[in-house]
Amino acid sequence: MATIREVAKLAGVSVATVSRVMNQNGYINEKTKEKVEDAIKELDYRPNDVARTLFKGTSNMIALFVPDIMNPFFPELARAVEDTANKSGYTFILCNTDNNREKEIKYLHTLLQKTIGGVVMVSSSIPLETLHKVDVPMVALDRKIADMISVTVNNRTGAAEAVRYLQKNGCQKIAHISGPEDTTSAVERKKGYLDVMQQEAGFCEKDYIVPGEYTFDGAYQATKELIQKHPEIDGVFAANDLMGVGVLKAAEALHLRVPEDLSVIGFDGIEIGKITTPALTTMGQPIYEMGKRAVEIIIDQMANNQKECDSEQYTVQLIKRQSTKERSE
Repeated sequence: MATIREVAKLAGVSVATVSRVMNQNGYINEKTKEKVEDAIKELDYRPNDVARTLFKGTSNMIALFVPDIMNPFFPELARAVEDTANKSGYTFILCNTDNNREKEIKYLHTLLQKTIGGVVMVSSSIPLETLHKVDVPMVALDRKIADMISVTVNNRTGAAEAVRYLQKNGCQKIAHISGPEDTTSAVERKKGYLDVMQQEAGFCEKDYIVPGEYTFDGAYQATKELIQKHPEIDGVFAANDLMGVGVLKAAEALHLRVPEDLSVIGFDGIEIGKITTPALTTMGQPIYEMGKRAVEIIIDQMANNQKECDSEQYTVQLIKRQSTKERSE
């Protein structure tokens, strides 16, 4: 493998000049720049990442921590983070933590030893004292983490809109399959549901809210038990689309017609909702834009050597599909 000294010798310039050309740092006349670039191509020279890390004090790696890669929401988010990082010349690293605190801490310590450039964090379990010791740019994505900069959506108002849409279309007994209580997005969506339903006479929270833990199996079992106990339920708001699919499968197992007997709405807008039978109505997040923006914030902080930045919140959009019925006027 060629070295930077060999490039400099072939181009007839100093090592420092080669470095300036590669890092686009300082003035280099066009003729000299062309000679260096030609030498790099001829020798197929590739910069040594370890040397670059030692020189800059950081690397060009950006890590994404996700809690469950089996949830289709996170691969869609990862694609946005990877695309944006790669287009900007950064290496992307995916860390699937399985919601395991020890695993998250081990990943983080290992990456910091490699002088990671920045971290996009989708986590609800990593200790704050650990995060406060991290001295690289970090952005919380999809959920809020303490005082960390975050990129999220209007979870509470979006959830309230979902419930009102069910009401608008004739649903009177609306249940909620909730997400993990330690996840801010799930907590906010539950609050949005309650903002609407607590205004209804006779509403009892313990009768109509059951945890699904953001999983298909959790929602499937919870829905079967809930509807068998409360057959009057005619609408379900699931806190994410994966659970929405679980609700659809539970309805099928209970021989309920969707949307004639039971209307179902989810939250996320992932691709799988398009191919279910029936297709899942949902509150769609701008998933790609969120992942892209999180990386842009990280890169901007790395480039400007500063961590001050405002959190950002996107707006969800109602996506009407076949799992809810439109009321005829």
